[in-house]
Amino acid sequence: MQTNLADFIRDTHEGKEAEAILRSCVHCGFCTATCPTYQLLGDELDGPRGRIYLIKQVLEGKAATAKTQSHLDRCLTCRNCESTCPSGVQYGRLVDIGRKIVEDQVPRPLAQRVARTTLKTLLPNKWLFNPAMKAGQALRPLLPQALKNKVPPKQNAGIWPSRTHTRKMLLLDGCVQPAMSPNINSATARVLDALEVELIVPPKAGCCGAIRYHLNDHDGGLNDMRRNIDAWWPYVDGSAGSKVEAIVMNASGCGATVKEYGHLLMHDPLYAEKAREISALTRDISEILPAFEAELQTRLKGKINKRVAYHPPCTLQHGQKIRGQVEGILRHAGVDVQLCADSHLCCGSAGTYSVLQPDLSYQLRDNKLRNLQATAPQEIVSGNIGCLTHLQSGTQTPVRHWIELLDEALRH
Repeated sequence: MQTNLADFIRDTHEGKEAEAILRSCVHCGFCTATCPTYQLLGDELDGPRGRIYLIKQVLEGKAATAKTQSHLDRCLTCRNCESTCPSGVQYGRLVDIGRKIVEDQVPRPLAQRVARTTLKTLLPNKWLFNPAMKAGQALRPLLPQALKNKVPPKQNAGIWPSRTHTRKMLLLDGCVQPAMSPNINSATARVLDALEVELIVPPKAGCCGAIRYHLNDHDGGLNDMRRNIDAWWPYVDGSAGSKVEAIVMNASGCGATVKEYGHLLMHDPLYAEKAREISALTRDISEILPAFEAELQTRLKGKINKRVAYHPPCTLQHGQKIRGQVEGILRHAGVDVQLCADSHLCCGSAGTYSVLQPDLSYQLRDNKLRNLQATAPQEIVSGNIGCLTHLQSGTQTPVRHWIELLDEALRH
């Protein structure tokens, strides 16, 4: 794709990256066929190819409009298009760059500004979000359905293992997961403890940065990333007492972002090298457990006699390019695990998308649930807190993290 970037962006790091991405696109349109929003709306500008054209126009100096902003807002950033693209177009990075430029050019209506400011202030801050979630759970029966969908019933966190082990790994606690579904982190710690690996949660680590960054607050998101690097570094270089061998992620949205720290901070002279090492150490829990496959198979044999439907989060299968790992782990543990039709498509959660684009989000949720229910599951499992909460809001079938399934079996 031929480009002629405008002066305001041409010689910047973002401009050079965007130009390289644009030039790799050959207009083939394969991406359109797998774009969830295009499938719902049938508008070329609500598919990746159309959005690429809109971003190209803005980068070449054409003034962005509210319509431009709306088409970019409706993108889920599921990155399904990247999995489909034969040319390797890094669409996710391009849309981040394009959205930020459009955000700076197009003033949003007051209601949108309030909603987005609330989300990027509330969600990444545990000291705000945790009490808000507790209040919501206490009042849950009285909440309107739209709010109730975002407030899961109160869950017992379970016991965090107290044993110490020679092998140690870090765990990103996350910003919303400890309040919404605290058993996920405890279950992860218990499973690894059973395999003689100790999980450490540095208290000063917090939001991975995805929430602010994808709401076009790039500075705020990058600062979240720097804070995490500072919190983790003593455990990475060994100055905290012992070196960890990995940074474990059990929320695939966080994992996809942390694995990109090295790229996002590559031009920061103080953090570039550390960010690269942090990204290299980061592993989804599904990348950790295959090394223990034989032991898990022996200890779990015959313990999980149920049929589950697995929903692969977009941030795992398209963002991190991890496919087949979770299904393999579960099947080796004796689980009857099924993938539904169109398992490559987004469930509609997509971080804050379900709040900001509810109509599209709930259409995608209902489509996904129909396909999942068609497999006749006793449970639905996934690997990202947003997907879990979003799917559970539309079904009576239990929805939980797949690591909780293994944890429950290991304890019985």
